Amino acid sequence: MKKIVALTLAMTLAAGLFLTGCAMDENSGNAGSAGGAQSNSSGGKKGDRVVNVCSWGEYIDTDLIDQFEEETGIKVNYQTAESNEALYSLLKNGGANYDVIVPSDYMISQLIEEDMLAELNYDNIPNFSLIDDRFKNLSYDPDNKYTVPYTWGTLGIIYNSTMVDEEITSWSAMFDEKYAGDVLLIGNSRDALAMGLYYLGYSVNTTDEKEIREAYQLIADAAAKGVYQGKVMDEIFQKMEGGNAAVSTYYAGDYLTMLENNEDLRYVVPEEGSNWFVDAMCVLKDAQNKEEAEEWINFITSTEASLANMDYIWYASPNKEALEQYPDYYKDTYGEELDQELYEIMAAPQEVLDRCEAYLVLPAETRTLYNDLWIQLGVG
Repeated sequence: MKKIVALTLAMTLAAGLFLTGCAMDENSGNAGSAGGAQSNSSGGKKGDRVVNVCSWGEYIDTDLIDQFEEETGIKVNYQTAESNEALYSLLKNGGANYDVIVPSDYMISQLIEEDMLAELNYDNIPNFSLIDDRFKNLSYDPDNKYTVPYTWGTLGIIYNSTMVDEEITSWSAMFDEKYAGDVLLIGNSRDALAMGLYYLGYSVNTTDEKEIREAYQLIADAAAKGVYQGKVMDEIFQKMEGGNAAVSTYYAGDYLTMLENNEDLRYVVPEEGSNWFVDAMCVLKDAQNKEEAEEWINFITSTEASLANMDYIWYASPNKEALEQYPDYYKDTYGEELDQELYEIMAAPQEVLDRCEAYLVLPAETRTLYNDLWIQLGVG
């Protein structure tokens, strides 16, 4: 297994190599990040070229940052957020001056709806032609004006096979009292309520208040019985790798990173279905470094960068060449065949995706309901 020091490297970055920020909004329900949000729109001496990027934790091969800086002379200020909702709150509150952000599909729709994103000049992003057609013209950006896909994957259940007495196949495990105190609730409302909606057989994009409240009640009842240790996002790595929790909800690529440090972990897309997502690179409408932002996006979209990134973060690339070449890349790099089961967790086959549903942006009144329920939820 290849990335034994991935989490250590990420923690080192968070501590010192790059600015960290994207502080959590209390109303988002997410755990607070270390320190307040920081913003740096200049990044150095007057006249220096910079690009300010905000993405998720554990979500880039950090060598690519160095390579981009060496090739272009553009300084990268790389910062992190814990969730789409936290990022949105920060942007709305004017807490940072980012150029490039990497939100998920449904949040992109909301940002477009609120006129917060710049239209891209694809002449500056020729590597967009390498993106597989199935990741273009999706519902969140139907005319491909604002985004370049970065990664894709599935949401599922991660569990420790030595701490549970069964093979988990259903979302019911996330509400099961027999795992009380050993279950981690994902720290954003969309993914958390999705667990209940899927289990109840409802669409994850429902706007029916009764259905949403039913899903919320499943979680609230489990919380009242002490099922959940707490809400977590990036903290999940330490807890699941260290055997400090038995069951959690998180993303396929991050599971594969955790597996590097704990071979007892397992991943499943539950039988009731789940979310498949695309995270994409966007430029904010008020970005101060748009040209540099588009250079960054083009670099990251290249086949070479996409292969390196897949190898480091275990998230599938939408770059068609990279996705097809990765098994050979892995064999050439490590001298062994890529485990097919692991590859299909990273890049879910169509029969798995057929059971999944992409999030759509919800109406404002439904988003308010989500927020209100999330605040009410009695989980620390």
